[in-house]
Amino acid sequence: MTALTPSLRRSLIVANLICLASMVIWAAGLPAADVIVPHAPPIALTAARAALAGIVLLAVWWAVEGGAAVRRADWLTGTAVGFVSLGLASFFIIIALQLSDAVTVAIVTASMPVAGIVLECVADRRPFTRALAVGLVLSVAGGLIAVSGTEGSFDFGVGLLAALGSVLCYTWGRRATVRALPDLTALGRSAVTVAGAAVISLAAALGDGLLRDAWPDWSAIGLPELGALAIFGIGSMAVSQVLWIISVGRIGIGAASMHSNAVPFYVMLMIFALGGAWNWVQTLGAVIVVLGAMVAQGLIGGLVGTRAR
Repeated sequence: MTALTPSLRRSLIVANLICLASMVIWAAGLPAADVIVPHAPPIALTAARAALAGIVLLAVWWAVEGGAAVRRADWLTGTAVGFVSLGLASFFIIIALQLSDAVTVAIVTASMPVAGIVLECVADRRPFTRALAVGLVLSVAGGLIAVSGTEGSFDFGVGLLAALGSVLCYTWGRRATVRALPDLTALGRSAVTVAGAAVISLAAALGDGLLRDAWPDWSAIGLPELGALAIFGIGSMAVSQVLWIISVGRIGIGAASMHSNAVPFYVMLMIFALGGAWNWVQTLGAVIVVLGAMVAQGLIGGLVGTRAR
C-alpha cells in the first residue's frame, strides 16, 4: 500500500469533511420536502426548487466572480448536464417520496457508492483495489444498517424505481459536471447546472400546468411551506451542490458517494435535536459508512491491502 504524505492526508480529510457537510445539508432537505411535497405536483415542485436555488447561486456567483465569468460559461453544456443531474434527479426523488417513503428512498441511496465506483472503474479505468472493495462493502452495509433503524418498511414498486433513477442521474451528473466544465470554479459549475435545470424545469412545469391543469395547491401553501421550500431549494440543492462538487473534484465520485449512506443518521440527528429519540442502530451504521469511505481512500492503513483485482 502506498503511504500518504502528511499534506495529502490533510487534504483528503478536509475534502471528506466538506463532503460530510454537503450530505448533512442535503439530508436537511428530506424532512423539509415532506412539508411541501403534498401541495405541489412533482414537475412544479422540481421547477420551484431549481429556480430558487438557481437565482441564489447566480447572484452569489456574479457577486464573487463578476459578470464576465458568468457570460463566458458554457451554458449549453451546463444546461444539458444540469437537466439530467439535478432536474431529472430531483423529479425522481419527489416521485419516490410521493409513491413510497423515506425508508425506501434511503435504502436505494445506499446504491450510490456502487454506481459511483462502477462509473470510475469503467469510465476512468480506476483499478479496483482490495481497499476499494472493502470500503465499498462497509459503506453499503453501514447504509443498510442505518436505514434498518428507521421507522417504516421497504417498498418495492414505482417509488423504488424512481429513487434508483434519481441515484443514477445524480451520480452520473456530478461526475459530468466536474469533467464537462473544467474551466469553472465549483461555484460556477453549481450555478450553471442548477440554473440550466431550472430553465428546462420551469418550461416543463408550465406545459404540465397548461396541459393537465397540474398546478400547486396555492391555498395550502403558507409561511411553513415556503420555509420548507427554501430549505429544500437553497440548502439542499444550492449550498449542498457547491460543497459536493468541491469534494468530488478532490476525492472522486466513488468516495464522495459513500458519504451518502450516512444520510439516515443525519436525519436522525436533526429529529433528535427537535426532541426525538436517539437511535444507536443508525449511529452504528453511520460510523461504518465513514469507516468504509476512509478505508477506500487509504486514510486508514494496515487494515487491507490495495492490490488491484
